[in-house]
Amino acid sequence: MATNGSVSSTENGGVSKLEKFLCERLLDQSQPISERFRALFSLRNLKGPAPRNALILASRDSSNLLAHEAAFALGQMQDAEAVPALESVLNDMSLHPIVRHEAAEALGAIGLAGNAEILKKSLILDPAQEVRETCELALKRIEELSSVDAEKNQSDTTERSPFMSVDPAAPAAAFSSVHQLREILMDETKGMYERYAALFALRNHGGDEAVSAIVDSLSADSALLRHEVAYVLGQLQNKAALATLSKILRDLNEHPMVRHEAAEALGSIADEQSIALLQEFSRDPEPIVSQSCEVALSMLEFENSGKSFEFFFTQDPLVH
Repeated sequence: MATNGSVSSTENGGVSKLEKFLCERLLDQSQPISERFRALFSLRNLKGPAPRNALILASRDSSNLLAHEAAFALGQMQDAEAVPALESVLNDMSLHPIVRHEAAEALGAIGLAGNAEILKKSLILDPAQEVRETCELALKRIEELSSVDAEKNQSDTTERSPFMSVDPAAPAAAFSSVHQLREILMDETKGMYERYAALFALRNHGGDEAVSAIVDSLSADSALLRHEVAYVLGQLQNKAALATLSKILRDLNEHPMVRHEAAEALGSIADEQSIALLQEFSRDPEPIVSQSCEVALSMLEFENSGKSFEFFFTQDPLVH
């Protein structure tokens, strides 16, 4: 991969015209952020060195929103070849915590036992709480994968949720009641992995009581947990969350990573009030928030016109 943003075609016999177009569009900083996201969402559905290398370059983009999404995509692709680049991002203290956090989550999503040593260092040394908590989550995920036999481990590593995402934690046992899961999710003394497991179990349950519990957990102390809760509410697309998500987006004192996820969730739910709010906050002084609103509005425009936001049709609805 050339360092000027052009794509090398020397690996695996070359790069298709589509791949070349997508890679160049992703890395072209003169393009609107929504167009670059269209390329990113398309590339994450492809395999091979060209998409991977373009996403690796994008993980160091001047847009923290795009950079963190590129790191997330590399984790969702579960491409072991991306591990050295993700380690470099995680260890680079000049990068925004939201980008380092996503690199840590990606290392957990890829799930290799060797990634544990990388994560243990940042668990101790990273100054940002959200990054340390992500390392805790990723380490627990790798530990769980490593605790089963090799054949089962390979199966679990590629397992996706009903929402087509590689989640940072496996959902809690299906026999747990919604009340039990709510108590775990709201308990500030519980470990982050256990609370995430409860969150994803509630998401998979999906009933009104479960959604209510998820919304209530937006009061959690951890910005990392709050951001994941907002992400899950976007996956669920339940209008019962609109008022709370709107309040979060309006709160200028809230962590940008939480406001960003609230904006994307509002875009997923998409009623008239949330669209107006996205338009208002597309001028937010925090680029992570304003760009999230811009991308969400663009996605809605494509959806309303009956077109795919990606440059080619895909069934993968991941957004983070």
